[in-house]
Amino acid sequence: VAAPAPQGFVIEAGGSRIRFRGQLLDLTRRELGLLSRLLAAPQRIHSRETLLDAVWGHEADSGDRTVDTHIKTLRAKLRAVAPELDPIRTHRGFGYSLE
Repeated sequence: VAAPAPQGFVIEAGGSRIRFRGQLLDLTRRELGLLSRLLAAPQRIHSRETLLDAVWGHEADSGDRTVDTHIKTLRAKLRAVAPELDPIRTHRGFGYSLE
């Protein structure tokens, strides 16, 4: 059973797959973790540190720029499905949210 999510996203059973506008996204484990975290609280601004902690956990030996890099590739995958949208919003100095 799929769970509805904001703006054309559908989280499939178990949360291991996400569809955007009907298309299954080919996500890495980290991208899936980031997008799932953003979808769980779409209007909330998630700091890079919080995202790094949530998605990388104890493996977080990288800096917060790792989050930026993964957000960039995630955005590219979302744009491939819907070029007119950029649902991930950057809040300079704060982090990211989903609109």
